[in-house]
Amino acid sequence: MSWLRALKATSRSGLTVERRPLEPVIAARAALGLALIVGFSLAFFGPAVAASSAFGAFQAAIATFQRSWRPRPTLALASGASLAVSTFIGYLTGAHEVLFLALLLSWTFVSGLAWAAGPTAGIIASSNVAIMLVTVTLPTSVATAAGHAAMIFAGGVVQAALVVLLPVRRWGAQRDALADALAAEADYARRLRHDPVAPFDPVPLMTARSAAAVTPRQARRRPAELHGARGLAERIRPVLASLADPAVGVPKEGPERDRVRELLAAAASLLDAAAHAIRHGEPVTLPAPAVAALRTPDTGRILSGPARRAALRLAALLGDVVETAEPRTETSPRAATRTRPTLVRLAPVVAAKMRAELRPDSPVLRHAVRVSAVTAAGYLLGVVLPFGHGYWAPMASVMVMRPDFSQTYARSVARFGGTLVGVALATAVVQGADPGTYLSAALAVLSAFGMYLLMRSGYAASQVFVSAYVVFLLAMDGAGLTQTVRDRVLLTLVGGLLAMLAYAVYPAWETPRLRGRLADWLAAVGRYAAAVAARYADPAGQACPDVREALLDTRTARVAWQEALDRATHEPVRHRGLSHAAAEQAEDALAEFGRVAMLMEAHLPERGAPPVPAAAALAEALRRATERGAKEVRERREPQWEDLRETVAAWSADPPDHFLLHKGSVLLLEALDEVTVALTASTRAR
Repeated sequence: MSWLRALKATSRSGLTVERRPLEPVIAARAALGLALIVGFSLAFFGPAVAASSAFGAFQAAIATFQRSWRPRPTLALASGASLAVSTFIGYLTGAHEVLFLALLLSWTFVSGLAWAAGPTAGIIASSNVAIMLVTVTLPTSVATAAGHAAMIFAGGVVQAALVVLLPVRRWGAQRDALADALAAEADYARRLRHDPVAPFDPVPLMTARSAAAVTPRQARRRPAELHGARGLAERIRPVLASLADPAVGVPKEGPERDRVRELLAAAASLLDAAAHAIRHGEPVTLPAPAVAALRTPDTGRILSGPARRAALRLAALLGDVVETAEPRTETSPRAATRTRPTLVRLAPVVAAKMRAELRPDSPVLRHAVRVSAVTAAGYLLGVVLPFGHGYWAPMASVMVMRPDFSQTYARSVARFGGTLVGVALATAVVQGADPGTYLSAALAVLSAFGMYLLMRSGYAASQVFVSAYVVFLLAMDGAGLTQTVRDRVLLTLVGGLLAMLAYAVYPAWETPRLRGRLADWLAAVGRYAAAVAARYADPAGQACPDVREALLDTRTARVAWQEALDRATHEPVRHRGLSHAAAEQAEDALAEFGRVAMLMEAHLPERGAPPVPAAAALAEALRRATERGAKEVRERREPQWEDLRETVAAWSADPPDHFLLHKGSVLLLEALDEVTVALTASTRAR
């Protein structure tokens, strides 16, 4: 993609207003917390302290809106505490230009590295730097700075308390994640009726797995129906695929295929019913036709062999899902719990992740360098330019910059557009109507409510209200009244242009790394297939690799590849050895390889079953072939699969005594050959 096309695409993306479900009750709760802390501060401490406390409550509420599975009160407290510390330390160094600039550089660099811990940590850290640039200008002494910091933290406490006292749909995010996973399984079952080899997106299952991890405190309060159903959904997916696939199941047409379609439709209906019950915390309403289709004795008469076993296993798993989805008053003491560390115990983990990014090829490190350099440059420009309140430039930079190209450029355009509208309207009101302290505070709270309401509708829409919020808040004690719309908009434009220029000068393009991402996925899916084959050789599995862990690694690698490919699509960089067509063909081939391995997993022998010695050779061949192939992909060579090819050829005359192993090995080799075809065509196209 050329630079012109990339700029057009990111500009359209940044200015797009999406249709998302609004959450007015949650937005009103956040605005109420802001109003309480602003009103209290105005009554007892004055406008300057009120502005500081308002920023604390404002940022704490934003933290509770982030996509995180941690308790919302914890996020609010963490945001308020970190902003309070940032503001106090910033004020202590604010009188010394060089010292403050050094603090700003180091603080911003750390906030950039915080993206290694995930987007929630990155957003909170970046926002703290941006708001600190404003709040450090408000105190007049060390004592008042300490008071401002205390009130900022109080804003976080108020927001946390309101989340506890005025709960809105407790465990709603976790319920939605689990329900979405079951609904994705239901959609998969319906698509399999018409396309027996339909693909499945594992993201809903991965999201549900992430949502299932709880802190010890959460574990004591989690509803019982949120236990178990995710694990059952994981086990249902390969059974659905095995039942539908003609390679290991029933013919493409005929009475057996008709029966399979009935079972898939019934499974979809029951999974949807379970998803609805979990989402709303209601008893499961079972659709009678679906129950009858699963219980009819015709299944045993029509289906036979692997298809019959898959149908019986599907019925049993669906029964477990329905039972698990029923709301219960107590949590089963035997229910397995995925633990999530507390924030205190998480600190060394985050520090280790940040240290791991201190390497030259790390996109997170490049982002940290970019954002710290741009913020410092914006701050110096704001000091030099004759506009006053120069923090608008670095504040814009740090808020729009992200580790990838498309988000940085899209947010820069959206920030400028939103600021242009929001600042123009708010400044016109302040300078034309002179609303006074309390009316300015009310307008600030109203603007914050608009931002909370439209936060998920698009960055440009939310920035209109953010900009108005800052203007009204600073107008409470007359701060910034002399600054015009032109001044604020120009400084915001400077900040956005600096952010865009920094990425162009010091980029972290994803396109050159696509081969590495593809190799990671190939190695991971190869380990998964080898782990499945090893289970056939040793059903007890005492010395075998864990199939479940290998599957999770495969999903992580696949999602990392897909995200990288999406980012690369919008980058103004030509491919280096991997065209878009080749990437798509290789992706389809590896997805098919993983699907075949999943079919083999669906028919794993029970622990007491006799072993299949030939499977050990297949497992070793898969492991060696995919490890070598991944290395060849990284080195831009054509991958070869001789280890697996020799095993398949040796089985031609004397196949193993198992209905699936030989057929599965052939399908796996065919999928890997497709990878070679895709990469060979791409190499020759260069």
